[in-house]
Order: sequence, then C-alpha cells, then structure tokens
Amino acid sequence: MTQTQEVAIGLGEQHPVADLGGLLVRAAAAFPRHGVRYCSRQQPLDSDLCTYPQLLEDALRLLGALRKAGAGPGRAVALLLERPEDFLPAFWACLLGQITACPLVPVRDDPQRWAAQLNHVNTLLEGPLVVTDRRVAEELPALPDLAITTIEDLAAAGAQPGTVAVTAAGADDVALLVLTSGSTGAAKAVRLTHGNLLASMAAKARTQALTAHDVTLNWISYDHVAALLEAHLLPLSVGAVQLHASPEAVLADPVHFLELIDAHRVSMTFTPNFLLGLINKALDELPSPPDLDLSCLRHIVSGGEANPLATGTGFLDRLAPHGLHPGALWPAFGMTETCAGSIYNREFPDADLGAEFAAVGRPVDGLRIRIVAEDTTTPLGDGEAGEVQLTGPMITSGYANNKEATQAAFTADGWFRTGDLGRLTRGRLTLVGRSKDSIIVNGVNYYSHDLESVLNTLDGIAKSYVAAFPTRPPGSDTEQLAVAFAPAPEVAGDEAALHRLIVAVRNSVVLHWGFRPALLLPLAPDAFPKTSLGKIQRSLMRRRLEGGDYAGHLTALQGLINRQLGGYDAPEGAAENTLAQLYGHLFETPPSTISATASFFDLGGTSLDILRLKSLVSQHFPGVDLPVLAILTSPSIRQLAARIEAARHSESTPYDPIVELQSSGEKTPLFCIHPGVGEVLVFVNLAKYFVHERPFYALRARGFNPGEKPFESFAEMARTYADAIRSRQPHGPYAIAGYSFGAAVAFEVAKLLEADGEQVDFLGSFNLPPHIKYRMDELDFVETAVNLAMFLDLITPQQAKTLPAQLRPLSKQQQLSHLIDIAPAGRLTELDLDLPRLTAWADLADSLTGLGRTYQPAGSVATMSVFYAIPLRGSKQDWLENELRRWQDFTRRPPRYLDVPGEHYTLMGPKHVAAFQSILRTELDRALSGN
Repeated sequence: MTQTQEVAIGLGEQHPVADLGGLLVRAAAAFPRHGVRYCSRQQPLDSDLCTYPQLLEDALRLLGALRKAGAGPGRAVALLLERPEDFLPAFWACLLGQITACPLVPVRDDPQRWAAQLNHVNTLLEGPLVVTDRRVAEELPALPDLAITTIEDLAAAGAQPGTVAVTAAGADDVALLVLTSGSTGAAKAVRLTHGNLLASMAAKARTQALTAHDVTLNWISYDHVAALLEAHLLPLSVGAVQLHASPEAVLADPVHFLELIDAHRVSMTFTPNFLLGLINKALDELPSPPDLDLSCLRHIVSGGEANPLATGTGFLDRLAPHGLHPGALWPAFGMTETCAGSIYNREFPDADLGAEFAAVGRPVDGLRIRIVAEDTTTPLGDGEAGEVQLTGPMITSGYANNKEATQAAFTADGWFRTGDLGRLTRGRLTLVGRSKDSIIVNGVNYYSHDLESVLNTLDGIAKSYVAAFPTRPPGSDTEQLAVAFAPAPEVAGDEAALHRLIVAVRNSVVLHWGFRPALLLPLAPDAFPKTSLGKIQRSLMRRRLEGGDYAGHLTALQGLINRQLGGYDAPEGAAENTLAQLYGHLFETPPSTISATASFFDLGGTSLDILRLKSLVSQHFPGVDLPVLAILTSPSIRQLAARIEAARHSESTPYDPIVELQSSGEKTPLFCIHPGVGEVLVFVNLAKYFVHERPFYALRARGFNPGEKPFESFAEMARTYADAIRSRQPHGPYAIAGYSFGAAVAFEVAKLLEADGEQVDFLGSFNLPPHIKYRMDELDFVETAVNLAMFLDLITPQQAKTLPAQLRPLSKQQQLSHLIDIAPAGRLTELDLDLPRLTAWADLADSLTGLGRTYQPAGSVATMSVFYAIPLRGSKQDWLENELRRWQDFTRRPPRYLDVPGEHYTLMGPKHVAAFQSILRTELDRALSGN
C-alpha cells in the first residue's frame, strides 16, 4: 500500500484523515474483516461480504481504468449504476482519485425525458464521463456528445491495485455532485466538498455514538443522498459493518426489514417514515406475531418526510414486546445541501406528546439554526414561526455552474435558506410547512411545476389549469399527491371522455413520477384560485381540499368512475370481502366503494401494487401462493377470489385463453394473440389506450397452469382460440391481431371464423411474414430460452446475441440457472420468477416453437393490415419488400402496410407504445368503418 499512502491512516478523530478517500484507506487498514454485506432477497441471513480491503482494491483497479478513460481531477464522472456492487467501487474510485462523482438514475419509461436529463447533465457538468453497465448502455437514448463507458469495460482494463496512486484532495475540492429533484431542464447539482462531508460524518458519528462495533442496515438505493451518506459513508467512517438489502425485497415484504435487523443484530438503520407505516399495517395483518428479537437496535433514524406521532408511537408500541426500546426512533431532518441528516430528535416520543407531527430535534455539533421572518435576517423569538436557515461546515457552498440558484439559496450574511418553515422552542426545531411548491412522497421531493408541465400537454385539458399539490389525509404515514385539472369544454360534458382523461392523467403521473396520485380532481376553470399574475395558488387549493370544500366534487367523481367501470357490484362471500379490504388498503380507498368486478388496473394498480397484493394474499390466505401472472390474468376481486378458492381446494383452474385487459367501450373488441413466448404481458401497456373506446382481450397459450397440457398442433391452437373468441363475441365483424408468432395464429383464426360464416374486418400482423418455419427451424431450446429472457427484460438484446453460443455446452438446468443469475433482481421480483417457473415457461415457449416448425400458410382471408418495424436482422426495407409483402399471396384484397417506430422486440415497449397505439387505433377505426 506504499503508493496509496498519500492520505493518513488512523482511527477516529484521534487520527483524522485529510479527505474522503482516506476514510476507506483507514477502514481497510484498521478493520480488515468489516465491510458491506449484500443481502439476498431470499433468507435474511443470506449475504455476501465485500470487506473494506476488497472494496479498496476494487476501487483502485477502477481508478486506474478511469484515468485511462480520461477521468481525473477537474472532470466529473456520472455514475449510472443500479447494482450497489457496481456503484460503490466506482464511487470510491472517484473519491480516491480526486474525481467528482455524480449519481444518476435511468428514466426508462420516458425516453424523451431521459434524453433531456442526460443532455442537461452533460451541459451542467461540462462533459462528464458517464459510467454505466452494458445493459443500461444499450437502453440509453442516442446522444452523440455524451461520453460513455461501461463498468464491465473498466473492470477489464483495470490495473493492479498496488500500482495505482491515490490523489489527495483538499477540503474545498468537490467530492460529490447530487442532482436535485425537479424537471429535467431545471435540476440543480448540489456541490458537496470533501470538507463538507468529513465534517458531517464526524458530527453524525458523535451524535449517534457510532463505532466499529456497530452493524448498520440500508435498503434504499445509493442515488438517494441519505442512503449514500447516512447509511454508507457514515458507518464506513467508523469502520462499522453495514448491510445492504434490495428495495424490492423490503417493499414487497416490509416485515423483512425487521427480520434483517434481528438476523444480523443491527444496531442502527435509516428509513423514511412511510416504511414504518407499511410495517405497522403488515404487522396488523399477520395471523400471529412474528418471532423477532429487536433488543439489538439502538436507534432508527427516520428522515426525508414528516413523522406523524401516531405512526411512530404505533411502531414503537407494536414492537416493544419484541425488545425494541421506547427511545429507538429518531425523527430527523436533512437535505442534500446539508449532507443529509443534520438535525436529530433524540427525545421522541416523550417530548412530542400531544403534537400531530414529531419535532425534528436539535442540530449536530457545528450546525447552527435560526428562524427569521420573510425576507429578513433578523432571528425571531422562541416559539415564533418563520423561515428555517442554517449555517455550518456541512452546508454546501452552492450549485455547480449555477450562480443564480446559488445566490438565491443564501442570505446576504451567508446563511442557507432551506425553504422550510419552522419554529425553535428551547433549541428544538419543529417544521410547520414549506415555502417551496413541492410534494414529499415516501421521502422524495417532487416539484409541482415539473408534473404540471407534462399534464398541460395532454389532449382534453384546458391549458394552464393544472395544479399538483400535497395533501395528507388524517392518519396517513406520508404526504400524498393531489392533481386538480380543468377538462376542456368538449370533454367536461362527456362522461366517457372525462373518465378517459382521468385515466390518461393518472397514467401520465405514474409514467413520469413512478407512483399513483392519491386524488384526481377535475374542476371548472373558475375553481382555480389565481394571483393577479396568473399563478395558481396551490396552498389555498390544499386548504380548501382538506377543509372539505371539494367534498361534493369528489362524491360526484366517484359516482362517475363507478358508472364508467360498469357500476358497483358488491363483493360476495368471505374471499371477495377480504380481497375488497386488501384492494382498499392498497389504493387507500374505502373498501365499500370498490366493485367486485372492477379491474385492478382500472383502479390504478402498478407493478409495485401487484407485489404488495401478492404478499397480502399469501398472508390472508395461508397456503395460497399465487404467481404474479395469476393476478395479471385475474385482475378483479371476483376473478382473483375464484383463483384463490381453486388454489385452496387444490383445484386446477380451467384453461381460458382469453385475458381481459380492458373491458370498457362500445366499439368492436380487439383480440390480440400472444407472441412465441405464449404470454400476453407485452399487451398490458397497449390496452390502457383503449379505455372507453373498445374492449381489449389478449389470448395466452395453454400450459402455464399446473396440469395444463400444451397444444399438440397448430390447428388445435387456432381452433381453441377461434372458439374462445366466439364465446366472448358470438358474431362478427371481428378485429384480431397477432404479435410476431401470433400473427400466423391470428391468420389461421381468421380463416376459421370466415369458414364459420363470420366477417373479419380487421386482421393485423405485428411485424411477422406468413412464412415462419425457417425462423422456427433456427430456434433450438437455447435460442428460445434466450429470446424468452430478452422478451422478459431479463437480459439485453446485445446479450441475446452472444449468450446462445456460451450456453450450448451447458446442461439445460445450467443454461436456465445462468439466465436467472445474470437477470436484474428487481425484474425477477416484479415477475415473481425463479428457476422452476422460468424452466416451465421456457419449456412452453419451446413447444410453441416446435409447432411453428410444422406451419405452412395456405388459403386466404379478406384482407390484412401489416404493421412493420425494424426486423431482427437486415434492413427494414428488405424486410418489407422480401418478407412482409408475401401476405398479398394470402389475402383477397391487397394488404395495407403501416410503418411503426421501434424494433421487433420494442415496438410496443414504453419507448414506442404511444406512437404504436395511435397508428393502430386509426387503422382499426378505418377497417371497421368499412373504408
């Protein structure tokens, strides 16, 4: 280590380090058996230890490679790394080399927003080097000016650790740039220097009495500043052992958080308050108390959002029988600009009794607080409310390359303006509001104008009449999002159009911010209070909402939604009533308002809600372990109750190929047939665009459920699907389409319906020619399994090109195990997919491929609409001219050919689905109108 000892190695404040890199060097030398434990999502004790010496070596290897790639002092490195095992070595490589690190997160569901974010970061950080992994690199928007390298390439180019010299940094050198929440064009980069962070870590450690004997736990991704600083840098600074669990594992089962504490004897952890509320609910729903010993836990720091007294005391009371001591919960306050946690309430709950929200407490050593009246620097008296301002060595000096924002953030005498309102009572801070227009949901700041700018672009909304603001219903564990909007005149008087707009607003929020709004409120334009300058007064709208002024509007809105969802159908029987309670819990809606026939997706369900529902079902129906796909295909309370009852009595669920993805609308239903993997997940996003227009049904293959026998012939499959379609729609005209492999099946189904004397007015092929045998002949089991993995987003298209050759020498079990091993843990959790389920799915896909090898098109149908995208190989034009135009040999009228954006596997993905649905809906209307 002689070449790395440009920083002092010592212990604690008796042997201080000169910069942040010295913290890791010190920890590696003094505590070689301590480090980061990465917990698996299986058993609480399952974990892999990366010791601090190993982390140091990995970081030094990457540092050498970063320097070769052009990174060094004065240049920022943007870390777009989702796996903590990748992020932490790269982060420390930057700190050891006096390179400024800037964490980023992908924006997968909105390519335009992602491109805007990356362009903004590229400009703001003056040409950073973006470090990501190969999977994300393939998904990145094409930006020619962005410098990108992958963690895999850096690891391959890494040098021996002993040959890499550490570059010492000064106290004023910027170590970390953290992007604020906000619109992609306006996000600021907070500068945190080595001096800021060292001062903060020392003050936190003293306040929390942390030592190397502690064990800490984190479950939040490291792009969150509190996770990176409070839950990683802080324990490392004292040499403590730290655990890292995945967010998916904890959110899917909140009690798992407690199990980890018990299993690893955790003494300190951090979490936003909303998890405490989820744990309270989960504990109440358990049939019997869990077997836990939490006497090891000294304190939980809870920051990022307000802490309701009832949530905190309820948490402490529920867990007191398990050894949790009554002072274990510390509400806290911190911002990115203050190096995260900087004020702690160590007197909770005794000093807060009678209040609605806990105080945030007293500052760490070196931090000072003052409360001032608006636009003054004169401190107010004890107990008076005003703006909270801070000063101290852990406070940022401002924002990178943004003088205007920096000047606005500080007073003339140098105090930082937090944007929060509060009061000091005998030195103890209580927050009473915010001066900024923002919403804090589950510990994350979201800015109103960011969402409003997106919603103002939606068709059907009166422009400049959108307001996004927070609300907190009584008893809620976190703030919730309310969105008020004025429908355009042509929408306001049309119930179906208004409900379609409500769905569009909700889906846009989920797409943009990743969570569902708690309340959508269509109002007339004159119900929006505005200033003389035209600015909507969001705080006044919040007061009116919470004061009951909009109660009549909300009642009328619920009636409209119930009517548009087909009316209210009361749950029947114990299973349905239990599920109604669970749906109400998930959607924070009175169970009495949820119809037994309303779709989980129509109610606003997201992928995270599916995981939570799966967990709740297993808790309330012991012995029932429904796969996520069962919830997708049985989305209403009535359908899911039937699945549960069948599972409880070990009954096999009768096979029905029809999956109802959207049931509303008066136009001719659309039936879409699965691709070669047999499943219909690919159609879920597409179906949302047909609300109140036409029902959308998808057909899935036989063989997914236990005991189901896959189809033995192509003809059997086509006949089964034709009969299923007629069971839902006895007579034509019909609208049928097939994606990839499904296009050939749809062609055969259409022939059968015409032979039955029915009319098929729309037959769609989504990017497949009539002759598929040659392609099926190319697909052995390995190719089929790899294509399935790519379809499910377990691997990237680039991996799909190289994996078959790598996997062929292995056994079938080893092949599938490797696909599971390299898949993102979060995606596996989303799909509830493990090795046995992937094996069954791959076998089914392989059987469908086998049927395709026997297929030869013959006969004809009236007409066809062929949607063509970039093919798997070759050019788009060659694909159209030499393959897809062959459909003209099998239609009595010339086919229509429609160019759609994207590639074969992405044409209905998040990036292209909006464009695809518009083209498809227009073509459906044309074909079914007889034109």
